[in-house]
Amino acid sequence: MTTCNPLQVQAFNTADVAEQVRATPGWVQHYQQMSPGHFAGHIRYLDLQGVEVYEEQMNTRVEQNFSAPTGALAFCFDRSDNALYLLNEESRNIWITPENYQEIAVVFGPAFVREHALDVAKFDGLFMAPLTCGQNALFSRWLSSTLTKLSQTIDIDSKEVLAEQLLEDCLFILDNAQARLDRSGLQRRGEERMIMKRVGEWAADSPEDALNLLELAQVAGVSLRQLQQAFKAYTGMTPSHWLRLRRLNSAHRELLRRRPSETTVAEVAMHWSFWHLGRFSSSYRALFKELPSETLKRS
Repeated sequence: MTTCNPLQVQAFNTADVAEQVRATPGWVQHYQQMSPGHFAGHIRYLDLQGVEVYEEQMNTRVEQNFSAPTGALAFCFDRSDNALYLLNEESRNIWITPENYQEIAVVFGPAFVREHALDVAKFDGLFMAPLTCGQNALFSRWLSSTLTKLSQTIDIDSKEVLAEQLLEDCLFILDNAQARLDRSGLQRRGEERMIMKRVGEWAADSPEDALNLLELAQVAGVSLRQLQQAFKAYTGMTPSHWLRLRRLNSAHRELLRRRPSETTVAEVAMHWSFWHLGRFSSSYRALFKELPSETLKRS
């Protein structure tokens, strides 16, 4: 008689970007909402003992500042453009998702990477580059449609076989994507990625600090024009718009963690350099679909 081990796909519905972050433990990441609306996210997660499969969905645009778990190698399939993004703990970056974003990822943990002698160094130059090939969309659709089936009772051997299959498939897709790379475009993308990496490191290390546009260019170590080009390529918005949204998110977090007896909306607004209270309330409501006073009351 075969001894079976049930696998349970864990599912989480989230109503705030902070909840979305907590639903994916092990990753170093910081999320900020970047388009109007009540945030709604969903995570499906499966642990195959050393190999993790997860699917993420979010309805609003979200800035993700992140790096993969230490020692891990992650293959992330962006279903909005059917591109594969390779990540590890060093590929710390900043990225703004489109609305109604969907991603499915396979994360090979450090023990699995060591056991299979995966040479992460040979992937240098590919991390965070958009890698495209015909198999990307097919594989991500297959993985998404079968994720629920993986929660059915399967034995230990089947689980190990599945993990091996996922590794083989991901490496095959990566090989095909490498053959199609535009090397000149990859170099330009790499330079832009380094600019955004510096911005992302500052944002992650100093999440509550505020800078002006020229100070942000100094943080990135580039001219204002280079900064604007990198932001356009990576976020689809200007650096000044990004800075404003960042301050709105900081105000949102402060209102959520403070009580009406401790502060006022005006104090929070001025703390984040919003000197015109009416404009602040209007911008805040446009982004979060509620007035700042309503956020403070429900905190």
